[in-house]
Amino acid sequence: ILKLQFLYLIVSELHTCTMKRSALFVTALCAVSTAGQCPYVTKGAAGRVPKNHPPVKGFEDLQHAAPQGRVGAAAVDWHGLKRDLEKVIVTEQRDIYPFDHTGTYGGFFIRQAWHSSGSYRTMDGRGGVDGGRQRFNPELSWDDNAQLDKAKRLLYATKQKYGADLSWGDLIIFASNVAMETMGGPVLGFCAGRVDDYDGEDSTMLGPNHAQDALYHCDDPNNCTKNDFGTTNIGLIYVNPEGPGGNPDPAGEAWDVRVSFDHMSMNDTETVALIGGGHSFGAAHGACPLGPGPSPIQDPANPWPIPGPCGSKGLFTSGFQGSWSLTPTQWSNNYFTELVGQEWEVYMGPGGKHQWRVKDTKNASLAALMMLTSDVSLLHDPSYKALSEHFAKHPKAFDNQFAHAWYKLTTRDMGPRERCVGPFVPPVQAFQNPLPPPPAHPAAFDAVLTDVEALLAANTVAPAELVALAYQTASTVRVTDYKGGANGARIRFAPESAWKVNKGLDVVLGRLGSLVQKHAGSLTWADLIVVAGTAGLKAFGLPLEALPFCPGRSDATDGTGSAHLLPNGFGEDYEGNVALYVDKMVVSGIPKWAVVALAARPKSQAHMDSIGYNATWRSELSTDFYNVVLENQWVKTQTPGGALYEAKGKAGVFATQTDVFLYYDPELRAIAEAYAADDALFKKRFAEAWTLLMNADRYDGPTGNKCY
Repeated sequence: ILKLQFLYLIVSELHTCTMKRSALFVTALCAVSTAGQCPYVTKGAAGRVPKNHPPVKGFEDLQHAAPQGRVGAAAVDWHGLKRDLEKVIVTEQRDIYPFDHTGTYGGFFIRQAWHSSGSYRTMDGRGGVDGGRQRFNPELSWDDNAQLDKAKRLLYATKQKYGADLSWGDLIIFASNVAMETMGGPVLGFCAGRVDDYDGEDSTMLGPNHAQDALYHCDDPNNCTKNDFGTTNIGLIYVNPEGPGGNPDPAGEAWDVRVSFDHMSMNDTETVALIGGGHSFGAAHGACPLGPGPSPIQDPANPWPIPGPCGSKGLFTSGFQGSWSLTPTQWSNNYFTELVGQEWEVYMGPGGKHQWRVKDTKNASLAALMMLTSDVSLLHDPSYKALSEHFAKHPKAFDNQFAHAWYKLTTRDMGPRERCVGPFVPPVQAFQNPLPPPPAHPAAFDAVLTDVEALLAANTVAPAELVALAYQTASTVRVTDYKGGANGARIRFAPESAWKVNKGLDVVLGRLGSLVQKHAGSLTWADLIVVAGTAGLKAFGLPLEALPFCPGRSDATDGTGSAHLLPNGFGEDYEGNVALYVDKMVVSGIPKWAVVALAARPKSQAHMDSIGYNATWRSELSTDFYNVVLENQWVKTQTPGGALYEAKGKAGVFATQTDVFLYYDPELRAIAEAYAADDALFKKRFAEAWTLLMNADRYDGPTGNKCY
């Protein structure tokens, strides 16, 4: 019964995962569930096969259709698609949506891509266009996305022509690039391979909703500059373009702009180039003071109707009215020449929002221009102003900076270049945290393992220390933006080397250094750390055949890219919030069954002492861990390393905060109970979870893994 219960939990895990999360780990899970064992697979009303479950013979009619973009991005005729999109963009106006300017939907498609990509945030890697979740709530109904449902209707026939090979995520970005090129804009390239989600679940924590507020609370949803959200206003993409709290204060807005773009890992140059480049095209619409009408979540049948509340002349998107540039259908640096060359005054626009116009002009063309407070803010910050003046004088510099910044904006959530496919992929960029090539002839696994075991035999290192080093190195992985993991061995550099959870591991690295020197040119630190972890687990009784080693990792030269990747380990203080701990699992992409298994990894006494957890810790791989956690009541106590929990009535028996979460959380507890009852099952799942974690970042195309 317990084994079946555990199988049910694993299948339930698949049921709650989106394709983006499960794609990397489905291979390992396939071995767990078969048609004969899976309690979920039954015909009838309750017998629907879980979302993203591997194909089950005999139950194909219950499966979901193949996820779009999962395999076929490389098979798309991208040159043919480009020609088709040019006809969609430069066309006759369709009833679905009016032109911003006669003859082109270019600006509309650029806005769609900007608002889809711009939801990305470095805090947890959430947001961005991968997943195509702008099609679903909550993003679908954000105020900033008004009328963008129409952009997808304009693209629908093209999407259908190319079928499941073409994901909506890829189509949204590629359409914007083609649109830009039809108007003479600079495009660096295109990284294909985005995988569409089935729903908007992975955007839930972007808000606004109760789940987001419970875990990532902002005291003032209109001023979240003290939080790490990508936006300063929950429910908007970046900032309130009218100004902080709707107040047309350019200086205050400049602060918000910097905070928001910094949370997307954009520097000042990229920020100014993106704002100016995005606003070089199209127009904002807000001639109707009554707003756009009901959103999709309010009226799914007829959202943001056209004509809207004010009739055919009252098209409403953002609530502002006008174009930023004198050349809104042709790329130029006119945005900057007018921004820095004119005097701007604030006024109340026809949509009832503050916007800016050229002061005291007799020129009809200039009188038709408008700027937002977020635009004018570039003149009220010394760095932004200098960059704006530079781009006004040097259009080629603007071209270059915008092309690179746009590619970063639209590709930031795709991870390393290895995940990109298609004919337009540019050379690797710094934001993709490139690694040098691995050794052409890697050292033999057996030889390196023997060397590590010699260090163990000489008591140079302890098995649990090697397990701790490998775990802490690999557990930085996150599937939201495909960052982190063992590849690169960035634990050798700041910031990872300075994290509290990694204290003392520099000593372990030092003791392994002689092996890198011995195998110079054929052994990387990253591979050595994983082999060392394998040797440690072998010393605790796991057979080598249960821990297959996949070589080919490379070494980073610095710690760039490790910010915000603090692993989901015992050293992080969750203030007793198990929901936050579980959310970290979602971000990592490592399923609950694997996290619970790895929680029982042997603890290194030296490592725990270095952190400040001064207690006696078991260095063993045993189900006793679960029995101790589940059979006791726990009392919180403070130590120099943070909160620990002592078993009530049992002096000297301690657990970490994340250990105790297995006691309190019903789902984690159910998995722990299954392991506690079956040592063989636990050892098998632990080995699978370990292999899963060590190889999680070995990307090969959009969904492939070099190790499977």
